[in-house]
Amino acid sequence: MMAAKWNMIVDIEPCNNCRACFLAVKDEHTGNEFPGYAAEQPAMGHNWLEIERHERGSYPIVDAHFMPVMCNHCDDAPCMKVAKNGAIRKREDGIVIIDPVKSKGQKEIVEACPYGAVSWNEEKQIPQAWIFDAHLLDEGWSRTRAEQCCPTDVFRSVKVEDQEMQRIAAEEGLEVLQPELGTKPRIYYKNMYLMNQCFVSGSVVATIEGVEDCVEGAEVVLKQNGSEIARSTTDTFGEFKIDRLEPNSGQYELEVTGSTGSLSMQFELGDESPYLGALSLSA
Repeated sequence: MMAAKWNMIVDIEPCNNCRACFLAVKDEHTGNEFPGYAAEQPAMGHNWLEIERHERGSYPIVDAHFMPVMCNHCDDAPCMKVAKNGAIRKREDGIVIIDPVKSKGQKEIVEACPYGAVSWNEEKQIPQAWIFDAHLLDEGWSRTRAEQCCPTDVFRSVKVEDQEMQRIAAEEGLEVLQPELGTKPRIYYKNMYLMNQCFVSGSVVATIEGVEDCVEGAEVVLKQNGSEIARSTTDTFGEFKIDRLEPNSGQYELEVTGSTGSLSMQFELGDESPYLGALSLSA
């Protein structure tokens, strides 16, 4: 029978960069030693759980999103491949532990992590990373400190068999960081498009009785190679936003239809989220 293993689901959309999770990890490990799990974390210089920021768009339609990152507890962990003397072990429940005693002097463990999730403790001469709060889970806790303190429910700890986790990932559209590396992370991300995809936006206007005004309720259709990709409707301010577009995906056609007229235009999508400007409908 297959064993249930720990996974963490991180939803990027509700994260507002409050950094409560970061502080919870600091509070748990700074000044505290957990033999067999981790030596104490230095007060400065170590961010075992960090928040990455990504901005998209250009004035006046811009968004910013935040993504917590930490040790991925990979099933095929590069750090384990360079570790000597059993300095890193993969537990049956999926958690990766860097032994705070056996890993002494092995700085190559830090360099082996492609995610930059392992820190070097200069004073103790050991590599360190987020331990998935294994010391607490082993005492019967069902959630990590980061999950418990998060006010917007960004984190969700899940302990299930691998087959069930793959079903959840497919059902919820979850992704892992840099899947091309083949490290098989156990940290899954929801709404990753907010960090790695683009959107197109614009403002629709029309001249009515000599006055230029915003057009609410205009239909905006995005096409590529003659086929509809997505559609949207302008809001009170005449603005629209179509998301989940692959960067550098080529040429698109935009068609806008409102009560006062229509327009069509083409644009090339690069690696940024373009604002197409004020688009004026003509009868």
